[in-house]
Amino acid sequence: MLVAFSVAPSGTGREDASVHDAVAAAVRIVRESGLPNRTSSMFTELEGSWDEVFDVVKRATKAVEPFGSRISLVIKADIRPGYEGEIDAKIQRMESAIDDEDVRGS
Repeated sequence: MLVAFSVAPSGTGREDASVHDAVAAAVRIVRESGLPNRTSSMFTELEGSWDEVFDVVKRATKAVEPFGSRISLVIKADIRPGYEGEIDAKIQRMESAIDDEDVRGS
């Protein structure tokens, strides 16, 4: 299973509305999980079994609690039983398709 999620506090009381410290606390949980993961400017992707992934998402969400009075959590999942390594394989297939199109278009 691949999960892309974003977790952030609201009601932080900060004038600049920055949530980087809270996001860092959540990402630390993800990285310490040992599951394949990657973080971009908007989402963190995580790969593992249903139970593994949602345990990490829950703990990452709990890590954000001290930073605000509310928490926003957005989750998108790709559930494909029997497949592993898709966090990288999906990107490799896309890049290959782009390369193939570049060759055909040349």
